[in-house]
Amino acid sequence: MYRKMLVLLDGSELAEVVFPFAVELAARLDLEVVLLQVYSELGREFIPVHRAYIERAAETIRLQVEELQERLSVLPDARVAEVRGELADGYYAEEILHFAEENTIDLIMMASHGRSGIRRWRMGSVADKVLRASKVPVWFVHAGIEDATPYNQWPSKTFLVPLDGSERAESVLPHVRTLAKQRTITPMNITLLRVCDPPIAPSYYSPELSGVPLNWGEFMEQEMTRCKHVAIEYLAELAKRLQDTGAHITPEILVGKAADEIITYAGKNPYSVVVMTTHGRSGLSRLVYGSVAESVLLGISNPTLVIKPAQQDS
Repeated sequence: MYRKMLVLLDGSELAEVVFPFAVELAARLDLEVVLLQVYSELGREFIPVHRAYIERAAETIRLQVEELQERLSVLPDARVAEVRGELADGYYAEEILHFAEENTIDLIMMASHGRSGIRRWRMGSVADKVLRASKVPVWFVHAGIEDATPYNQWPSKTFLVPLDGSERAESVLPHVRTLAKQRTITPMNITLLRVCDPPIAPSYYSPELSGVPLNWGEFMEQEMTRCKHVAIEYLAELAKRLQDTGAHITPEILVGKAADEIITYAGKNPYSVVVMTTHGRSGLSRLVYGSVAESVLLGISNPTLVIKPAQQDS
């Protein structure tokens, strides 16, 4: 599914938070890596500086990938991950998206700057534009998180997959399958998460008028019981479809407001990569959960793989 990964840099140390992620994925999935730095008109006089930086970054990544592959005992005939640096001149988001399309990129990796996420990236609205318009999945890493453990030092790795029961949400599963099968000594973990959102009593609700012989509390309790029962069967079926990955699969059912529950759960499980889908080509303005997925992206510090339903395994 993934062959070539585009890693976005801007010359800052904060953006380099993606390095451990890029190394891990490249070494474990045999990916070709392209590091890209876009400069504007004001940066043209510093092209030699930009080129020196991007080439040095590419060499750093290449050496770390080779070292990790040696530790993983990669067979001599396995494809050696190629790493190179590139520069582009123009408007940041437009050049990034154009480069990705022209160079058959399968995965984009980028960092935010600070806990505020995509709304305060050093390059203005670049991250937001790329997330909205990218035709390929985007691996989004929050930068500037205090005391964050580098990805290559996580004691375990879990892919946290929020699902709402729709086929659109399930479009992430081929990606989860690929990531779970990466070269590793210890099995990966997959958490399939389903949130049962309690119904809200309408202002006109009346048991006497509707013929329902229950008060609202009893009705809500029955609805939550039903939702949990359906969710158990649903997640069990999805777990069967992922058994061949060799990953440890855990179903998790929560009750509450979807965005709040996902954010809280992700916060309690920091060594998790959240894998979620957007809703169609309109990107972050329309997500599977309505505004839930966008709220999750802005409310967590976990790395997040954002996928559009059309981005299926080919």
